[in-house]
Amino acid sequence: MEKKERGSFGGSLGFVLAAAGSAVGLGNIWRFPYLAARDGGGLFLVVYLLLAVTFGFTMLTAEIAIGRKTKQSPLTAYKKISEKWGFLGIIASVIPFMIMPYYSVIGGWVIKYFIAFLTGHGADAAQDGYFGGFITAQYEPLIMMVIFLLACAIIIYNGVESGIEKSSKIIMPILLVLVIGIAIFSLTIKNPGADGKIVTGLQGMKIYMVPNLDGIGVKEFFNVLVDALGQLFFSLSIAMGIMVAYGSYVPDEASLTKSINQIEIFDTAVAFLAGVMIIPAVYVFMGMEGMDKGPSLMFVALPKVFVAMGPIGNVIGTLFFAMVLFAAITSGMSVLEAVVSGFIDKFEMPRKKATIIETIAALIIAVVVCLGYNIWYFELKLPNGSTAQVLDILDYISNYILMPLIAIGTCILIGWVVKPKTVIDECTKNGEKFGRKGLFVVMIKFIAPVLLFVLFLISAGILKL
Repeated sequence: MEKKERGSFGGSLGFVLAAAGSAVGLGNIWRFPYLAARDGGGLFLVVYLLLAVTFGFTMLTAEIAIGRKTKQSPLTAYKKISEKWGFLGIIASVIPFMIMPYYSVIGGWVIKYFIAFLTGHGADAAQDGYFGGFITAQYEPLIMMVIFLLACAIIIYNGVESGIEKSSKIIMPILLVLVIGIAIFSLTIKNPGADGKIVTGLQGMKIYMVPNLDGIGVKEFFNVLVDALGQLFFSLSIAMGIMVAYGSYVPDEASLTKSINQIEIFDTAVAFLAGVMIIPAVYVFMGMEGMDKGPSLMFVALPKVFVAMGPIGNVIGTLFFAMVLFAAITSGMSVLEAVVSGFIDKFEMPRKKATIIETIAALIIAVVVCLGYNIWYFELKLPNGSTAQVLDILDYISNYILMPLIAIGTCILIGWVVKPKTVIDECTKNGEKFGRKGLFVVMIKFIAPVLLFVLFLISAGILKL
């Protein structure tokens, strides 16, 4: 009865596509390329890849195993694992509750740019001040945010198999085709540089792929390490309660180890291809200075790149923002599900009622986030040195404070309280092999907690690099 009420994935493929869809979001397509460009290209790639197959694998395995073992959402799963550790579930559920409103706002931004390029107004979107003018407007950002939030809510309203799994099976193959297609196109483009010499996408690919060790000392390398570690939270959707929720819907007969390996490969491949899509194109039309755009790379620099491509740029821009929108929706619905599943398990709510309540709550906070760029505008200095508005404050608290704390707590719980065997037994319950068992034990008990503690100290502004 429990399984029928909560819902479950129809099989391993549905789970892998849904989990990969959650992982493949704005963190991959927006954040990964600019970090790679800033942190020495190939050097960042190598560090990220090593962390993905060690730290990322460890946290992903722990969370998915907790979900399947307990058949509960993050709000109640941790307490079921250990009575005294239920507080972790509360914090893990607060995180997606905080993320969903501002993620919906950013999703609305993506819709705005998709519509602009789709209707042939890509040149307008490339103008200086277009992005700032849009987000500071009072009404249009609200409308776009509502459209995005409702798209995610409708999918979650329809349940696990009919909503999450079905939509993932449709969206993810399309997304993958778009990513690969745009990446290949990005490598073929060329343009005369300032000195008249032809600059090619392959030259930009070299900058992306070949490690640049110029000026890289111990301090600089540690910065790269911290950036790559922080990126893994975004890329793999760990420490947000999402993978616990999705894990709870995995059938007992499915192979967790095989599914986790597939999620790792899918996510890392898309993150890498996001860099192939973006960095060569930006390099061809904007040079090295175009790489230093930070988070504004997608909404400010890339529209200029698409327009510089000529008539084909409007088509590429439309496809690009369609792909980003698909990625944002698959992630947004997983964030929403992490909260909704908690309402279902903790308060025994019907899914439809839980979805409506959480959507209304997210909508109210999202309105505040939108208005934080106009009538409620203010600036606040954060401990990490950045200047923040409402969106940035929610992002800082959830991603830079609470997520490392949840991850540290999970390491302590699995590594020292209930022991790694709890997770290992869950992953091998059908006789499967656990290929990285030794690595998992060492990471969950020793290495991951230390890395996470350092990341937390830096994020909280306590430790300065």
